Amino acid sequence: MKRRRFIALLGGAGLIWPLVARAQETGKYYRIAIVHPVRRVADMSEEGDRIYRAFFSELRRLGYVEGKNLIVERRSAEGHTGHYPDLTQDVVQLRPNVICASSTQLVSAFKAATTTIPIIGVTDDPIASGLAASLARPGGNITGFSVVVGEEIFGKYLELLRLAADEVLRVGFLLRRAAWEDRYGRSRLEIAQRAGLTLIGAPLSDPIQEPEYRRVFAALASERVQAVVVSDNAENLAHHKLIVALAAQARIPAIYPFRDYAIAGGLMVYGFDVAELWLGVARYVDQILRGANPGELPYQQPTKFELVINLKTAKALGLTLPQSLLARADEVIE
Repeated sequence: MKRRRFIALLGGAGLIWPLVARAQETGKYYRIAIVHPVRRVADMSEEGDRIYRAFFSELRRLGYVEGKNLIVERRSAEGHTGHYPDLTQDVVQLRPNVICASSTQLVSAFKAATTTIPIIGVTDDPIASGLAASLARPGGNITGFSVVVGEEIFGKYLELLRLAADEVLRVGFLLRRAAWEDRYGRSRLEIAQRAGLTLIGAPLSDPIQEPEYRRVFAALASERVQAVVVSDNAENLAHHKLIVALAAQARIPAIYPFRDYAIAGGLMVYGFDVAELWLGVARYVDQILRGANPGELPYQQPTKFELVINLKTAKALGLTLPQSLLARADEVIE
């Protein structure tokens, strides 16, 4: 992918330099890069996606205002993992003060591209992925936040699905192809087998965009799955509204990892609010800009999980949820 392609995503290179000029007039300015494997560049703003609204609102509270003392470089791989090498090199050449990147694969590509620019990653297990020496002291130039859904939580997903629809035996699992084919996918297969369920992979291939999701849901229908688990990868979260709509269209009960899915009409969520996590990303940006060493900032993990049930969606699917399940919910959307 050519460098000019990425700059074009911003609406033209000419938009960058006025920001620089204005920032220089007011004194010191900082440059940060926000990079996502799928999400549209237009959504990475204070007026865009809910997650980034939280992020930029917190930066503003901390004293960083885009166009005043902050320059933001936004980039997207548009669902193509093969673009990561060119994308990361493009960003590194801009020499930002901090890089904020989502997904383990993308952060790993940045790790290979620079050992000096601080990186805040939103990833799965950073130790297993080789991104951090430990959670307490990651080392190197990378810190961040782990959104990994561990084996215990995956087992909880299956338990909750069986409570919602007690005849479930065949469960689809929506995730990236690379994850399905490695240890992550194998461990989930074993968990499902121990629970007496058949787990059917619904692996997403490049480019991970709307046509690929439609293909995968058609494949799940042909496999006669009775429920779906949606994985926690960044690509799925970026397409959460589409995924919820496709599950509703197929009349398949599904469980999701983040609150955004329930807001969009998903049946059940067991997880945490990613927007709150991005408040932490903004605070780490502030600490690094003030001189903190990213390798000494702990890699954080969520500590509060909640069960959210969308009762309206349950009724649309013809499900009568047991009171024992509803009583476990932290929130019921009616």
